[in-house]
Amino acid sequence: MSIVFEEALGKDLASGYLSNVYLLFGNDTYLKKHYCDQISSKAYTGDPLFNLHKFEGNCLLQDVYNSVNQFALMADSKCVVLTDYDFEHCSKSDFDMLSQLISTVESGCVFIMRFDAIEFDYKKSSRAKKLIESVECVGGKAVCLDHRNHNVLARMLINAASKRNCSLNESDAHFLIQTVGDDLSLLKNELNKLCSYVNNGKINKDIIKEVSVKSIESSIYDYVQEIISCNLSSALKVLDDLFYMRVEPMIILHTASSMYVDLYRVFAARKNSNGIDVVSKDFSYKNKAFVLKRALSNINKIDFKKIVLSFEALLKADEHLKSFGYDARTVLEELTVKLVYIIIKGESVD
Repeated sequence: MSIVFEEALGKDLASGYLSNVYLLFGNDTYLKKHYCDQISSKAYTGDPLFNLHKFEGNCLLQDVYNSVNQFALMADSKCVVLTDYDFEHCSKSDFDMLSQLISTVESGCVFIMRFDAIEFDYKKSSRAKKLIESVECVGGKAVCLDHRNHNVLARMLINAASKRNCSLNESDAHFLIQTVGDDLSLLKNELNKLCSYVNNGKINKDIIKEVSVKSIESSIYDYVQEIISCNLSSALKVLDDLFYMRVEPMIILHTASSMYVDLYRVFAARKNSNGIDVVSKDFSYKNKAFVLKRALSNINKIDFKKIVLSFEALLKADEHLKSFGYDARTVLEELTVKLVYIIIKGESVD
């Protein structure tokens, strides 16, 4: 089973040679739509009304099958796009038809399957693996379009700002990514907003803080940061903001817990004279390696005992949130107080 990435797809488009089948998946919605549009625009000729057919997940597979097997009308080529077909929960006969459909695509037609709302986990799903194998058998490409590397995104932001006669340095570009997340569509929207705000001026960290909308993960990081800095009132204020944004309590707890896991891993690595690059590789942080640098900056404020006590408090809060009879806001407010107390006193409070 062979998976290709954005670079290989870019080469296809640059060369003008297209495979007959493309399967697009990954966690970057913008890139999937962008490349689906790029491929489809090059795949058909003539009138798009006749030679560019698009189907959504609730369609009848027989209609897709018929479209793929019809000749292009008054043109040399056509394109058929199927988005978010629920291959995991369809019947066996429908899944077999989808696999057969892939095998029937011949020259003169490009068939694109794109998964946005439907999860496509080829590492765990046997059906996802079979779809990839079916695509490979006919010379097609299964393309994973995940969020771009942060260094690549930073360069893209710097260049895009420059084209708008605005300046953005590398450090502030990375701060923007850490603030709003690495989704390309969100970054483009936030950069447009920032460029309009500075009006041919300089975009810096203070302006990003003032103008840009923080991702949920970034807001929860601020929450944990205030706890570790023993700023109880500030931590409770951030928690209040998260509830105002209607962030699910379990998301707040689990994201905060993952940040304590980062702290533990960095603490253990330093104890064994390893750098954060070892942690990043061992636990596949990839684009999220910057969270380890954040953890490293806090490691002197906490010791192993405090980390263990914090985990115990987090686990108890998890139990309470999953039980009936506990108010979620009260649970997280009490957790906040306990975590700050642990940092200050080095002991738990019941």
